[in-house]
Amino acid sequence: MTATIATPQVITHATAPIAGQKPGTSGLRKKVKVFAQPNYAENFIQSVFDVVERGDGATLVIGGDGRYHNRTVIQQAIRMAAANGYGRVLVGQGGILSTPAASNVIRQYGASGGLVLSASHNPGGPDEDFGIKYNIANGGPAPEGVTEAIYQRTTEITQWRAVDTADIDLDTLGVVDVAGMAVEVIDSVADYAALMEKLFDFGAIRAAVADGLTMSFDAMHAVTGPYAHEILEKRLGFAPGTVKNGVPLEDFGGHHPDPNMVHAHELFETMFGPDAPDFGAASDGDGDRNLIVGRGIFVTPSDSLAMLAANAHLAPAYAGGLKGIARSMPTSAAADLVAQSLGIPAFETPTGWKFFGNLLDAGMATICGEESAGTGSDHVREKDGLWAVLLWLNILAVRKQPVAQIAAEHWAKFGRNYYARHDYEGLPTEAANALMGELNAALATLPGQVFEGLTIETADNFAYTDPVDGSVSTNQGVRILFVGGSRIVFRLSGTGTEGATLRVYLERYEPVGGDLAGETPVKLADLIAAADGIAGIARHTGRTEPSVIT
Repeated sequence: MTATIATPQVITHATAPIAGQKPGTSGLRKKVKVFAQPNYAENFIQSVFDVVERGDGATLVIGGDGRYHNRTVIQQAIRMAAANGYGRVLVGQGGILSTPAASNVIRQYGASGGLVLSASHNPGGPDEDFGIKYNIANGGPAPEGVTEAIYQRTTEITQWRAVDTADIDLDTLGVVDVAGMAVEVIDSVADYAALMEKLFDFGAIRAAVADGLTMSFDAMHAVTGPYAHEILEKRLGFAPGTVKNGVPLEDFGGHHPDPNMVHAHELFETMFGPDAPDFGAASDGDGDRNLIVGRGIFVTPSDSLAMLAANAHLAPAYAGGLKGIARSMPTSAAADLVAQSLGIPAFETPTGWKFFGNLLDAGMATICGEESAGTGSDHVREKDGLWAVLLWLNILAVRKQPVAQIAAEHWAKFGRNYYARHDYEGLPTEAANALMGELNAALATLPGQVFEGLTIETADNFAYTDPVDGSVSTNQGVRILFVGGSRIVFRLSGTGTEGATLRVYLERYEPVGGDLAGETPVKLADLIAAADGIAGIARHTGRTEPSVIT
């Protein structure tokens, strides 16, 4: 049954450009107090509506990770969509859609695009972070040409339009007519769960659970809680309580919803404790990242990508093989070795999931991953945390081996890429820029120099030419490659809201027959020291330790 709100008036609101509305790698992210300023969110949303491709009466998807300010912006976005010619809006119940679920809805319902309201793994609450990004019709993040057009529009905007109407009920499933535009509140979980059942052998996983397979999943009071309850506990039969922190909260329970060893320390304590379950996992604020931990073993995102690719054929959706594997440049080369073994292409792209979209759409890659805990496939055009967890469960159910054994056998076949990421968060922007500027200026002179016994073979600032559309992306991070295959990458992150974050990626390749069971900090010690010697981290920043080690 369709409820009807009387046709309201379209009101044009005068505005002026607001500085700093340039989307980063994952949209526009700022503090809630910035977004709550008059016209701030409205300017950005109107700029999106002004420049993106859409036909008359197009469908728009709206959803977010449930963080503070989510409902407020969704209601305003609905009013603005009605005033800007959209014919239908699909919005997740309670205003919630995980980022991969939003991608799926866009694709499944033929939407022209979607507004995803999230600051991903960043903290939430009145004094914390908020974000908006636009996904295009393929379900993926808007490419740079679109985000640049949106930004240019924000620099010249003079008005935004909205209908004058009350908020709609976001919690009740059904359709409401707003100024002739149908607003449908949809079940956030149903379509996504149905897709997962098509990709994976739920029967085999259920049988493994019945046979004793146990797990612990930390939803971090973020968006994946409802999805995990439905899929893991209800459909797959894991015991009630398997999903921890499963109720989405506007402030994520006061925690930082980033699935790593620091912020998911309780999961690590469980998995390295005396009564550890077989498998542990977590996801982040908006559901697009994952953390994989076996009993007594942490699987790095880089290794997880490689191991998933090597075993993907065990899941129904990938039984016919992979077309290619793509990874972001800072991600370890472990996946490249798998691609070589399978005789398929391996692609190295800049950081940002949008770069994988072209490869997936062109049928050149099937599985993609980033070292920042994002993994996914061609089922959607976003990274997908629960997808990675379910593929791991499918592999465990078929191979009937513990995670540690699967990892050991993988390294015995391919060698091991010891790997870590050191984040220096909240740096003064000037200091971070000075460090990178000095490093870039030294690139030509670095080859041949020796640091901590390691000889630099090549040094460059990574540039990427898209093999599908020919677009070029430059200044994507400094790469220092050493004789023997070790590597350090320096890059400034584009996902924070204050100051700058320097990310330092450290990688040592240990070949088959070498020390494959070493401790990562020990194996990387000389690289850690070399990184400071090369870039002068302590000299520029005053920091002698990273904020977070992943």
